[in-house]
Amino acid sequence: MKGFIIFLVVMPVITWLILRRRKKGSYIIFPENYRALLNEHVSFYRQLNDAEKKRFENRVMDFLSYVRIHAVNTEIDDLDKLLVASSAIIPVFNFDWHYYNLRDVLIYAGTFNNEEFSVTSTERDTLGMVGTGPMQRMMILSKQALREGFANEISKHNTGIHEFVHLLDKADGATDGIPEELLNKQYTIPWIKYMSEEIEKIKQGASDINVYGASSEAEFFAVASEYFFGAPEQFKENHPELFSMMEKIFHKQPAHKA
Repeated sequence: MKGFIIFLVVMPVITWLILRRRKKGSYIIFPENYRALLNEHVSFYRQLNDAEKKRFENRVMDFLSYVRIHAVNTEIDDLDKLLVASSAIIPVFNFDWHYYNLRDVLIYAGTFNNEEFSVTSTERDTLGMVGTGPMQRMMILSKQALREGFANEISKHNTGIHEFVHLLDKADGATDGIPEELLNKQYTIPWIKYMSEEIEKIKQGASDINVYGASSEAEFFAVASEYFFGAPEQFKENHPELFSMMEKIFHKQPAHKA
């Protein structure tokens, strides 16, 4: 009898917990206009199968739930927010990742000064940056550069992906081009070797990787990642060893362009 009474008391609690868990695990309702925008503007999303698209959509909504996106002296719309989220999700799509080192993304209309964060200074050549010091856990992106990064079906340049790769690199405490949180230790030395060799080729004008990648290992990793995700077939053909190593870093080969 005592056991039956305990059962009657506990069972409603267990039922509530099960229903609550099911509710939490259900798919997030994804606005139809978001889906249309992704299909039109994000080729990575467009090439996914239905199950992968659903996963991408859920990852987008999760990202937007904890990262705030602000317009600074400009206007932004749903497309801009989705492009920021897509820039974040594409590099980490093949594994679980939470951008714990990011809380706010500021969107400027165009280029800005990376020291004063000014859009009126005569020296405005920055398209995107990850904040440090008082700007910690913040990212700044040019709206124009953000949109241009997704404008072409095949492109070696994507400012949004570039900056989010910097955040991945920074996750181990050092922005040094060696993403220790993602790369198994046995691949660290080969990765450093390939980076050093390719940076030297860039300096000699013997590489099609963005010359900005020769400025540091951190910038090399970011610009090579833009190329890897934006023009994978070309990257694989021109840099097979680097391509194979970056597959290991990002855990899987990205979707190839048709």
